Parts: sequence; structure tokens; C-alpha cells
Amino acid sequence: MVARSDALERRDALERRDALERRDALERRFGAADTAGPWNAVLATQLAHRSVRRFLDRPVPEDHLRAVVAAASSAASSSNLQLWSVVAVTDRERIDALATLAGDQDAVRHAPLFLVWLADFARSERIATVHGRELVNADFAEGTLLGVVDAALAAQNAVVAAESVGLGTVYIGGIRNEPERVADVLELPQRVFPVVGLSVGFPDPAERAEVKPRLGFDVVCHRDRYRLEAQDAGIARYDTRAEDFYRGQGLPGSWTGRIVARLTDPGTLGSRRRLRDALRERGFPTS
Repeated sequence: MVARSDALERRDALERRDALERRDALERRFGAADTAGPWNAVLATQLAHRSVRRFLDRPVPEDHLRAVVAAASSAASSSNLQLWSVVAVTDRERIDALATLAGDQDAVRHAPLFLVWLADFARSERIATVHGRELVNADFAEGTLLGVVDAALAAQNAVVAAESVGLGTVYIGGIRNEPERVADVLELPQRVFPVVGLSVGFPDPAERAEVKPRLGFDVVCHRDRYRLEAQDAGIARYDTRAEDFYRGQGLPGSWTGRIVARLTDPGTLGSRRRLRDALRERGFPTS
């Protein structure tokens, strides 16, 4: 009886700990939470995600890279076509060139490892050629979407895996600023397109980076049908939290202000305004 009582006490203690950890994680991310619901190490890692832009001067071990890519390869893939690849860049000259092309970003330039996630039809085209066939189904917009979605799913699996082993990451959309020149740096063949970059390394503890607030459940999750007007109250609450967060990071403005500035002024796209042409030039149709 004593042993059973001790076991029950340990179980209760673990449940209380998990409830507190879950509450704290949800409060950091969403501003309010209860303590009910499942909790485990995977959820803890995902809810603790933050962008890391400063890294220690320490290489990412090869076994860590292999674990991260193994996780990426385990992501869902449409029909198991696996229309993605990744280039793991550690050569400092190439990283410096990519940093410049991505908008002169130090988060790229000083990363010990930079991963470039690719939509990849070159591999499939080679397989088709060996079999004496043409890759005609890649010549539709659906093919482009398949490659981009596969690359994105793989990349996000990699992020969760990297963070679970103590690495920090930040996505770099600036890799699409000059996709043709990125292709030159990485020696990408036709039918391969750089979707997104990912800086990876051990986080510098001196960096002031916090968990960023996100839109709440009632804004992003719709029951049975989409409801646009029902989001307004949740967006207003979120905007207040986001503005407080930005202020704490020394940044001006609100989330809704950023939405308006980023998505209503074509000038904010810069060279990405010609992304459709770049996709076509790399062998990726957009219609």
C-alpha cells in the first residue's frame, strides 16, 4: 500500500507540474490559458518557439545536422513524391554571398549553418528521363505548389527537431529576393527553386529574444465554416498584446499596422515583385 501511495503521489506531482508548464507556455504565447489538456515534450518545444538571430561561434555537429534532416525527411509528402531537397551551407564565402542576397542580414552571415530549402523537380525529371518519359505533370501550377508545400513541411519539421536538441533557428524569406543569383551560388540545376532559408546555430544567451504572441484559437480556428466578422474582437485583443510585445523589443507600431504596411504597398516587396518570372525561368509554372 505504501508503494502504491508513493506512486500515486509521484503521478499527481507530475500532473501538477505539467499543468503549470502548460499554463505558463500558453500564457506566454496567447496571454491567457487554463491548465487542462494534454502536455508533453513535443508541445513544450513547439510552444516555446522563438526566432534566434544571434548565435554562438560554435559549429553545429554533424550528428545534429543528420538528426534535423532525418526529422525533415519524416514530414508528410504528397503521394510520397518527396519533391524537396535542402542545401546545408557551412562554407563562409557562400554564406556571406547568401547573406548579401538575402538583404545583407547578419542573422545569415554569422550563422554557423545555413539551410536552403528547395522545391526540387530535377531529381524527378532525372528519374523520368531514365525511364524514357517526360515530366509533363510538373508543367502546371499544381506541380509548383507540390514542391513548395513539401519543402515547407520538411523545413518546419526540421525547426522543431533543431529546437528540441538545443539549437536556435530563424527563417529567412529574403532568400527569394534574388532567386536566380541564389541558384548560381548553390549551383542549382533547372527545376530546382529556393523556397526559404533557415539560419541554425546554438543561441547566443545575450540576445534579447522572447516568445512572440500569436493570434488566439478563436481567430484562427473556425467551426464547420469560415467566419470573417467573428475574428474582429480577437484581433483587437491580440493587437494590444502584440503592440506591448513590440514595444518591449524596442520596435514601434502594432500588428495590424504591420499588416497594412506590408500588404498594401507593393514597394515593400522589392525585387520579389518579379518572383513569378523567376519561378518560370527556373522551370516552375505559375498557371
